[in-house]
Amino acid sequence: MLLYILRRVVSAISVVVVTLVASFALFFLAPTDPAGVICGPRCTPERLADIEASLDLDKPAVQQIGLYMKGLVVGRDYTAGGVTTHCPAPCMGYSYTLGQPVTKLLAQAIPVTISIVIGGAVVYLTIGIMAGTIAAQHRGTTLDRITVGSTLIIASFPYFVFALLVALYATFLPESQYTPFLEDPIAWASGLLTAWLCVGVTNAASYTRYSRASMIESLGQDFVRTARSKGITRRRVVYRHGLRAALTPVATIFGIDLAFQLTGAIFTESIFGLPGIGLLTLRAFGQYDLPVLMGGVLVGSAVLVTMNLVVDILYTFLDPRVRLG
Repeated sequence: MLLYILRRVVSAISVVVVTLVASFALFFLAPTDPAGVICGPRCTPERLADIEASLDLDKPAVQQIGLYMKGLVVGRDYTAGGVTTHCPAPCMGYSYTLGQPVTKLLAQAIPVTISIVIGGAVVYLTIGIMAGTIAAQHRGTTLDRITVGSTLIIASFPYFVFALLVALYATFLPESQYTPFLEDPIAWASGLLTAWLCVGVTNAASYTRYSRASMIESLGQDFVRTARSKGITRRRVVYRHGLRAALTPVATIFGIDLAFQLTGAIFTESIFGLPGIGLLTLRAFGQYDLPVLMGGVLVGSAVLVTMNLVVDILYTFLDPRVRLG
């Protein structure tokens, strides 16, 4: 078990490093002038010189990548307008557009995105797993057909269309805004409720189908029939034996979905005006803020490989038939 985890951790780190090098090459080693792109059309010679010196764009490519990686470990200094700012580790660069270290900008945006994604996950997992489990127990009945048909109708709507309709017409829901949880938990939940419902309802359609299919397969296994033959109540057989085995494939999908939602909540944050990673990255793209884009890619790759590792380890707890060597 420990050896497996160590191998997966090394593999995950290697993926992040390769992604970092590839992204750095695309953003900062491109044929165009990165400093000129970051500085903008009204760039002064002094500001351009500060950016080139701070990003070490006059040095060889390998040295540039090495200095960026070094900044992740020990920090780095950046100069803007004659003022030198220290970016503490892990330093992911400096936004000359916003005048702040990228790490600080991401640290302000990450709690917003995590709040949206985790709250939405609670909604769609609760609805999806329960609806799928009930539909599987009544396979072929009218209830099953209504459940599956409803999920297909909901899934046919593009997410951004559904979110726009909610934002325009669901005026009875609280206004979307972000308040830090520790500052006011009630305001935090109230301001994110609309976003949670949008994310939850749209994703619940998929998880209902996943859970139903997995549950039907699980209920047909030998260990379920054995449990029934021993006289165990149907409720216990379904929810303690069948559901536990059925959650394994659902957990795999959930782990990947959660990672993608953490790094791709652009529509939710843009439509409801929530200052998360998606909105920060979208604005950085429009402003050609390469350091922020680079930081967003690095955080996204780290989240994806971490969630893959967590899902693999959870297998042993969800399904006793799986053992990691």
